[in-house]
Amino acid sequence: MKLPFRTEVEGLRAVAVLAVVGFHAGVPYFSGGYVGVDVFFVISGFLITGLLLKEIRQTGRVRISEFYARRARRILPSAAVVLAATLVAGWLILPPLRHPDLAWDAITSALNVANWQFIGHNTDYMAAGQAQSPLLHFWSLAVEEQFYLLLAPLLWLLARYFRRLIAPVLILVTAGSFVLSLYWTQLNQPLAYMASPARAWQFGLGGLLALLAWAPRQTRKRPRKFPAHALGILGVGAIGASIVQFTSKTPFPGWAAVLPTLGAVAVIWGGASGVVGRLLSVKPMRVIGQVSFAWYLWHWPVLTLAEAAAGELSWPVKTALAVSSLLPAWLTTRFVERPLRYARGLSVGARPGLNLGLTATILPVVVALTVGSSSLNAMATDVTNLQLVGAKRGPSLVTEPVREGGPVPAPFHAAKDFPLTPGCQVGPEGTTSPKCLFGNTTSPDRIVLFGDSHATEWFPVAEAIAKRHNWSVEVLTKSGCPVPKMDVYNPQLGRTYTECDTWRANTLQRISAEPKPKMIMVGSLNQYDPPEAMAAGWKQTLKTLTATGAPVVYLRDHPIPGKDIPACVSGAADDLSQCAFPAASALRPDPVADHPPKGVTVVDVVDALCPPGQMCPAVKDGILLYRDNSHLTNTAATLLAPRVEEQIRRLRVLD
Repeated sequence: MKLPFRTEVEGLRAVAVLAVVGFHAGVPYFSGGYVGVDVFFVISGFLITGLLLKEIRQTGRVRISEFYARRARRILPSAAVVLAATLVAGWLILPPLRHPDLAWDAITSALNVANWQFIGHNTDYMAAGQAQSPLLHFWSLAVEEQFYLLLAPLLWLLARYFRRLIAPVLILVTAGSFVLSLYWTQLNQPLAYMASPARAWQFGLGGLLALLAWAPRQTRKRPRKFPAHALGILGVGAIGASIVQFTSKTPFPGWAAVLPTLGAVAVIWGGASGVVGRLLSVKPMRVIGQVSFAWYLWHWPVLTLAEAAAGELSWPVKTALAVSSLLPAWLTTRFVERPLRYARGLSVGARPGLNLGLTATILPVVVALTVGSSSLNAMATDVTNLQLVGAKRGPSLVTEPVREGGPVPAPFHAAKDFPLTPGCQVGPEGTTSPKCLFGNTTSPDRIVLFGDSHATEWFPVAEAIAKRHNWSVEVLTKSGCPVPKMDVYNPQLGRTYTECDTWRANTLQRISAEPKPKMIMVGSLNQYDPPEAMAAGWKQTLKTLTATGAPVVYLRDHPIPGKDIPACVSGAADDLSQCAFPAASALRPDPVADHPPKGVTVVDVVDALCPPGQMCPAVKDGILLYRDNSHLTNTAATLLAPRVEEQIRRLRVLD
């Protein structure tokens, strides 16, 4: 079952993939290039729904098994090759700690559920400065396959029993998905971005366009006021404006996605006869369009693995790498995609194609299990039963360094080495802290620990002081929420973090209304932007805290590595200096520590973690200091407790 070949649609594929590749390579004026995925979705909805509608018109039914067999031959072999190659390359290039995550990403990608895997990990597709999965881009393939997993049975049902309802049902599904997309974009942008229900409307618009385009000639109509060239120009203009004007901060998809989506619809509806259609039909655009699927698959692993090996790269270098990935893309198209897609032996009935799809699914899963299990076995050791005592002063972190058995905790266990304050740190959506008391909860005296996740790190310190005085510790913390009063952007929600403002106000009111604590310990990340707003915000918050009459202790923020320290250490056991990071970039000027307000005592243990003016170590005295790219391990924080207590004692905070 084939449709008439549309040369301009093949050229539009080139526009889509060039936009995505330009965005990922960081090319100037491609800040919104991620909309290329939206263009792909419309093209896919138009072509695939068109095939199904033509089959209904000619045969009166949808042969579901043959449809899935065609999808399997078209998509899965190329995807399997890229997944297997990325797993092998990742095993060679990435640090061992990242191998299990890569393996799991590959398994979910092979099973076409990668989007939900990344949603579950709160992955921000457009985020910069974090170690992205080499398989992150497989989220869009998962969305596409999930849509067609439901579309084919739906059309089969409608074709068999309710054929007149095909158009109304498609309209209803499209409209419902669009409304959901708007709602989820406001609620949780990464969810809206990667969730198939919030993306179905783009496939649906393509399907409705197919319903018009492939309708019988006597019922087909084209708007007279918009000739082909005008539709094409408007469509390309909408896509181009989205690419240039949108950024990673644009609330997307939501209303913003309407522009590139309708742009793609307009280009396809305009056809090949207009000036834009003719330009899209030129040979260079068609050649890129022919390899667009494979290029989309290959370019992202090449870019991410290159940066994992060489560090952050400039956009010209990344562009050159992305262009070089055209070679494996062409080879995959020439020797994998086309031969298997059009092989006669695989086109006779559904079973051969489905068997091929099953094989193409199992292959990367087997490779992934091999890569992941080998790394897990290699990292399954840890140093236990060590009696470590933190030093109160001096350059050493502990009284007796760990000399054998590797760092403590082991890199593989570092991610779970966090303070035991279950349910106390409020998530992005929360605006009120629960009642979280530790220690002697019957005591009328307490220490308040207030701040973001960098305050939660210091829980062992507050706990040790409270235990010594037979007090309790009240934990009032919220993820990613600065203590200084200021507006911040939350990448997990994809918008201004209004919940933070509400939580901060509620918490300050709560501290002021409750009985005066023995001490308020404040901690917060010192890298919120802009610095001027942070400095002004600190004055407002600290004024409220000091007005309670309780001693306020500001725990100066520690160095921020900016890279995944446990992953680095897992691959650099013979030379841990590879994982060190410059103090100049890890420590920003601190408005509170540099100019302490009246009534605020500053406790500073930075020198114990990073010698002044030098590189900051990842491991010191055998202790792994960081559990990710920003937070201390609980082991390190616990060992710093005697040092913090000593400073509080010398500064006579509790006298």
